[in-house]
Amino acid sequence: MSNTYGDWLKAQREAAGLTQQELADTAIMTRSHISHIEAGRRIPSKEDARRLDKALNTGDVLSSFLPQDDMAVADYFEAALQLEQQATVIREFALSFVPGILQTEAYARAVLRVGFPPLSEEERDRLVVTRLERSQILSNPVAPVVWALLDEAVLRRPAGSSKITADQLTHIVRLVETERVRVHVMPFGMGIHPLMQSMLTLMWFEDQPPVAYSEGLRIGKVHDAPGIVERLQGAYDLALGDALPLRESLALMRAAAKEHEHHG
Repeated sequence: MSNTYGDWLKAQREAAGLTQQELADTAIMTRSHISHIEAGRRIPSKEDARRLDKALNTGDVLSSFLPQDDMAVADYFEAALQLEQQATVIREFALSFVPGILQTEAYARAVLRVGFPPLSEEERDRLVVTRLERSQILSNPVAPVVWALLDEAVLRRPAGSSKITADQLTHIVRLVETERVRVHVMPFGMGIHPLMQSMLTLMWFEDQPPVAYSEGLRIGKVHDAPGIVERLQGAYDLALGDALPLRESLALMRAAAKEHEHHG
């Protein structure tokens, strides 16, 4: 993104005689977050921008001129979207459905069809296009390095139809077979595991510290405080250690795809 926004924020902070840490304390943010926004590496959330305006006494300028992204996503995912496009390593944990960057078009439409009142066809189309655009990061044969840990529920729960679900699982199997991604399955037999509470994305970058993104029902949060990120990375590693090895995970995905085809 253009860094006009970050440059203006830095100018206002310096005019106010504040260090990045002092502004972070006043706006209830982390210093690293302020640094990334000023450097143009990150777009603040609407709530972050509101707090920055209040801390710098700039009215609603930072909120009103918040950079917009062309991709249609939920408000709470905006910051994570920017990071996802910049990451060199992405580790996903999915509790109930396939992560966005691994979704097929039909599967994405099925996921977005859930809810009432339903989304308009136009809005659904915009969101599906975004999912497909996000998945383009996989068109690079090497980067980012993507690992996905899938709860077995992801494999078993039909989305839209048995064929859609079978095709989706086959798509993931192909990605693994071509060595583009690595996928492990957390089997039901493991019972309760460390990541049961929500989905989780861990991201690493060339020029900034790692972050984590967690998401629940209609809410998502980017975590960049080092202590929290380390704890979430630890929980992921702990769960991954209990998951099925790659070969067994592939076998389970192929078997689940055949079961869906059979039921279809």
